Formats: sequence, C-alpha cells, structure tokens
Amino acid sequence: MKNVIYYFTGTGNSLAIAQKIAAALEDCEVIPVASLKDSQTIAPVADRMGFVCPVYFLGLPLMVAEFAGRLDRSRAGYTFGVVTFGGSGSEPTLRQLDTLIRKQNKRGLDAGYLVKMPGNYILMYDPPSGKKQEEIFAAADNLLGEIIPAIGRCEHHKLPWSLIGALIHAAAYPWFVSHAHRKAREFTVTDACTSCGTCAEICPAKNIDIVEGRPVWKDRCELCLGCIHLCPAQAIQAGKNTTGRPRYRNPEITIADMKAKNQGNP
Repeated sequence: MKNVIYYFTGTGNSLAIAQKIAAALEDCEVIPVASLKDSQTIAPVADRMGFVCPVYFLGLPLMVAEFAGRLDRSRAGYTFGVVTFGGSGSEPTLRQLDTLIRKQNKRGLDAGYLVKMPGNYILMYDPPSGKKQEEIFAAADNLLGEIIPAIGRCEHHKLPWSLIGALIHAAAYPWFVSHAHRKAREFTVTDACTSCGTCAEICPAKNIDIVEGRPVWKDRCELCLGCIHLCPAQAIQAGKNTTGRPRYRNPEITIADMKAKNQGNP
C-alpha cells in the first residue's frame, strides 16, 4: 500500500513520531509541510495519508492550517492525524484539522490521536529533562505501540473532544494567529553567535536571513522556536524569558536531520 505522511516540526518531536509511523507502515513517503509551496494544491495519491504536527496554543501551526485548507484528498484513502503536545486540552487541534480538510473535501479525518511529548515553549517554561523526559518518551512509545497497528488496520476512531479545551482554544488561538508571524521581532542574538547559519537552515518558514554574519528575522515566524532551541551556541534569546533556560531537541533527531527535512531534502 502507498502511504504518505505530512509533518511540521520545530524541535524534532513530530518528525520523530512521523518517522516511527512511516517505518512501521513501509512504502511511506514522509514530507515536510515546509517544503510545499503556498500556491500549490496538494492532491496526494495514497492508500493512507497522515498528518503529524505539534499543538500551538491549542491549535494548529499556522503553516499546517494553511496547508490543510488547500488539500484535495479525493485520491487519498484512509486519513489520520497525530498531534504532539506538552500540556493538556489539545483535543481542539484535531477538530480544527478535520474541519479544514472538510472545507475542501466531503471527508475529514478517519482517526486522530494525541501523543504527549516534552513541552518546549521556552518563552514560558523550562523543557522537562532527566527522568521526567525519559518517562514522557517511554509513555509516548507505549502509546505509539497501540496507534501504529490501528493505523495499519485503517481503523476509524471518533476524534477526542474536551469542553475546557474548546473554550481555551477559542480564547488563546486567535491571539496566536494575530501575533505569531511578528513575534520574532522580540528575538535577539548575543555575541556568542558564531555565524554558523544553523538558525536560517532549520527554520521551516525560511524566516531568517544571515546579514553580516548575524540572523535577521522577517515577518513570517511560525513561533516553533527552533532557532532558539537549536542554536549550537545558545546565542539566540527572547529577552529575559529565555536567558538561562535549557534548550531542547528531540534526542532521536539531529540538527542535520532538521536542516535536510525542513528544506525538503531526503
């Protein structure tokens, strides 16, 4: 069977999940949403089609929401979504994805799943580390042990729903939509910068130019915070919110993986 998985990632969590699902399904193409042009109508031919992405403010990353709105699934069969989250109340994200797909198609998601991963919104809190991080990964792998066979069998599952999550989504997500693209204006770079260009290479939105050896942010930030987390010198800050906080990268994903995948290379 032909399979395709579209994913978006900032620090590697969703890419790690997408790769594990793909490895189990076999004959599966893993495609970064960041590699697809905004003007393209996407019409995959596949027996199974999946989406894997993180939750941002109880909703979809902006790039994923835009992508879902121009998807033609008329030639795709079983369709599933997996969203990774660090907090709680993330059910509205799957509902949002389902709604956007249905706007272009008669059918939405056949199944949707939530997988808790280490939260890394460094503007507000420290990512978990040590034993806590290990416990989160172990629980995620156990859950994937149930999810992957269900996807393999093309099982249909009702999407999860939470009243509290829906209410928080209604309050928080509009703020995210209105602020995300310009949020990078608050980012700065310290003298620790080595001019390596990693931040620009891993940015899924191609929102960073290197000017005279230093990153300069434009106005299409996805607020994935990959540039802050993955800078080898930890030279990128967002004011006092990030100073001294530990950085995070999914340990199964290398910076080289991020550079290649976010640019659409194998």
